[in-house]
Amino acid sequence: MAGSSSFDVSTGADLQEVDNAVNQAAKEISQRYDFKGTHVTIEFDRATALIKLHADDEFRMKQVLEVVEAKCAKRGVPLKNLKTGDMIPGAGTSVRCEITLTQGIPQDIAKKIQKAIKEHGFKKVQASIQGDELRITSPSKDELQSVIAFLRSQDFELELKFGNFRG
Repeated sequence: MAGSSSFDVSTGADLQEVDNAVNQAAKEISQRYDFKGTHVTIEFDRATALIKLHADDEFRMKQVLEVVEAKCAKRGVPLKNLKTGDMIPGAGTSVRCEITLTQGIPQDIAKKIQKAIKEHGFKKVQASIQGDELRITSPSKDELQSVIAFLRSQDFELELKFGNFRG
């Protein structure tokens, strides 16, 4: 296919920014008056891209979640990629919760994106799944721009990033 252009669609967040956001949230909670004398922990496991939260009760857990989300938003971490798990009761009234950070497009969502591109009727546009990202190719750069505009207008429950343009 001589003369074809392509770009990659991916998702993810800078893990260092997530780490910074978690540290800022922990610092704010340790300094807040309404958290004095309570047991609240926030941990970030970089290897599994998981934020683990522990609080004395559901009310405080909701406050901790708000602080973590605010700090992540401030540091440019896409909130669509944060999936908050259920609150798991612990000993007494304590509660645990995990926030999973999506790094890479899951197969089911990649297939939805691929299907949406095909159903929209773009001419000569090919979408192929390559691991945890998609490669979109077309002979026309204008057509690729249309695909990007179309994907931005859709909601796939992830923050999509477009990059690696090749002409």
